[in-house]
Amino acid sequence: MCNRYRISAKQAAVMRACGFEPPYAPDEIFPPAREIFPTGKKTARHGPIVRRSTAGNRPLEMALLEWGFPTKVPSKRNPETKLDKYVTNARNLRSSPMWKPSLASAERRCIVPFTWFAEPHPEGGLGDDNKPRQMWFALPDQPIGFFAGLWRPTDRGEAYAFATTDPNEFVKPWHPKAMPVILRPCDLLQWLDGNAAEALELVTPYDGAMIRQVETPADDLIEIDA
Repeated sequence: MCNRYRISAKQAAVMRACGFEPPYAPDEIFPPAREIFPTGKKTARHGPIVRRSTAGNRPLEMALLEWGFPTKVPSKRNPETKLDKYVTNARNLRSSPMWKPSLASAERRCIVPFTWFAEPHPEGGLGDDNKPRQMWFALPDQPIGFFAGLWRPTDRGEAYAFATTDPNEFVKPWHPKAMPVILRPCDLLQWLDGNAAEALELVTPYDGAMIRQVETPADDLIEIDA
């Protein structure tokens, strides 16, 4: 599953990419960490999400949240022992009780900006960054893309995950099990504001253009005019 992705963009560029004129300085960078990955019990590595504000006319706002919903899973050695697990990918949205409360409430839905996302390379080994080798994917017609995300409060603060679905024909040869749910720009408000049934309509394999590469993406920042 996708457990690494990158967001190499300035805060204003992210907000403009989802149709909101940003009230941020053009040189503001958000977040400081451009590569996001889960950290489990360690110090949380936060990623940016965009959601509806609770104030005023409910404009869009950006927030930094921990990637991964906390849950308890039985130990393989002793099923009566429960272990902490942080779930980053929201699978089985239509049936899993773990995701239903967040999916049912539009206030608990968000969009997760990305510039590249990774799936483990089937050949394994190390990549050019000396981390486990990946196949990186991006959208050539959208410098900043958006995953369909969910968030909720936790004991460690607010956390998010993003939905997954069946892989499209472009991702399938590299990861046959699943891919993130990627929203088209025209679908962002339906995910943020629609009811649960309308949101579920968007949980489908991405049908737009994609590119891929083995090389670790560069850290060049997308500016405000994205």
